[in-house]
Amino acid sequence: MTRTVLVRNLVAVAAITLVSVGLSGCDYWPPALQTQIEQLRSELQNVTLEKAQLQNQMASFNKVKEDLQAQVNDLTKANREKATMITSLQNGLTAAQERLAKSGKTSAAKPATKVTQKAPAKKKAPAKATVKR
Repeated sequence: MTRTVLVRNLVAVAAITLVSVGLSGCDYWPPALQTQIEQLRSELQNVTLEKAQLQNQMASFNKVKEDLQAQVNDLTKANREKATMITSLQNGLTAAQERLAKSGKTSAAKPATKVTQKAPAKKKAPAKATVKR
């Protein structure tokens, strides 16, 4: 019976030890696992730095994009104004050409009746000289 009590006590102590180690956690980390954890931490730091750099680049690109968009808007506005100006100038030119054509017809019609046009005279070719022998 003393043996059974001793075995029971030994089993109880072992069980309590296992439960306490299980609940408290094990502080032993194998070297390979520690190396892997450190490697993952350094990769995480590198990725975090790259993310910050990319966010800075993205902010810079967005600023450049906004500046270029403002330039495009300004140029579009200037293009519309120039197109309007060209249209009005073309309309003015067309009106001026029509006025010129009308005034040219009236002034050209009067002299045309007074002046008779002569057909241009054809020049005669010089006679070929013949050489006698």
